[in-house]
Amino acid sequence: MANRFILNPVSFHGNGAIKEIPGIAQKEGFKKVFVASDPDLVKFGITAKVTALLDEAGIAYTVYSDIKPNPTIANVQNGVKAFKEAGADSIIAIGGGSSMDTAKAIGVIITNPEFEDVRSLEGVAPTKNHAVTTIAVPTTAGTAAEVTINYVITDVEKERKFVCVDEHDIPKYAVVDPDMMSSMPKGLTASTGMDALTHAIEGYTTKGAWELSDMFHYEAIRLISKNLRSAVANETEGREGMALGQYIAGMGFSNVGLGIDHAMAHTLSAHYDTPHGVACAMFLPITMEFNRDYCGERYREIARAMGVEGVDSMTKEAYTDAAIAAVRQLSEDVGIPKKNEKIREEDLDQLAQDALNDACYPGNPREATKEQVIAMFRQLM
Repeated sequence: MANRFILNPVSFHGNGAIKEIPGIAQKEGFKKVFVASDPDLVKFGITAKVTALLDEAGIAYTVYSDIKPNPTIANVQNGVKAFKEAGADSIIAIGGGSSMDTAKAIGVIITNPEFEDVRSLEGVAPTKNHAVTTIAVPTTAGTAAEVTINYVITDVEKERKFVCVDEHDIPKYAVVDPDMMSSMPKGLTASTGMDALTHAIEGYTTKGAWELSDMFHYEAIRLISKNLRSAVANETEGREGMALGQYIAGMGFSNVGLGIDHAMAHTLSAHYDTPHGVACAMFLPITMEFNRDYCGERYREIARAMGVEGVDSMTKEAYTDAAIAAVRQLSEDVGIPKKNEKIREEDLDQLAQDALNDACYPGNPREATKEQVIAMFRQLM
């Protein structure tokens, strides 16, 4: 079987990279840009860093900010309507995973209107046309949505998140500018950074992992482990390292999948609106423990990438323990909570079933029973 790899056609990296945006827009012949950005970024002037450049270049645009932290079907449908009413022909997505995911769904529906119900995009939808030409500008170092072919939408009515995997949704341009991430508060930096680490570790241990994806995931683990504490302290070097590390993780996991951590995290967010990165981080050492006997020597390389010394002289049990301990320590150092008080005993059966039905679960290296998933949820109570 052939292994497929899909990446952005073009990406720009480094401080000041957003200055490339007007030139991209002019080269592409954009007439009216649909700027998708969440309301807090608009409120605090982060979105304006990009729109000011559009103003200077005389490029018309409209701003859409009806976007929730866990974007809903309604956010997408309202966005499709707003895009049409604005007479837009292109998208600039500014933000974290929420803005990116909303923009991806809007862009796909505009060119594939038969999916306007949004729910039909779940899984691997048979779209025929590539999404509207999109420039993705991340403001968090975590989701890597700017380089992935995945997006996640919340179905409020059914209290669930659904994952969409579509090669037609990847942004044509990614503009990864650490300056756009410098205003992130510590808590958001920590949670999105741990989300990126989860991407890298799950991508490194998923059933679909292979040499090309391993190259990206190992380096991502190394960069994130080295730079996340510094980024939380809002140090320039740490921000730059995380901007690159999270993008590299996205290059890998987008093409090989994830695992049970993300399946459970999606479920936790859908039921209790827990921030996605926090959910991923809380589950990471728990799911690593669950998978410990199913990953061969990969935990040794995870430990090595996280800076553990002497791994080559360790037993398998020792380097596995060391890898999990390194993850726990990093999570603790950046202030991730260990418990979620919202989880209720009466919800556990449904939480476990939803996790097992999640699109990320099949990539996990170990099969799980409902009882085992319930036990992992219970560890957060």
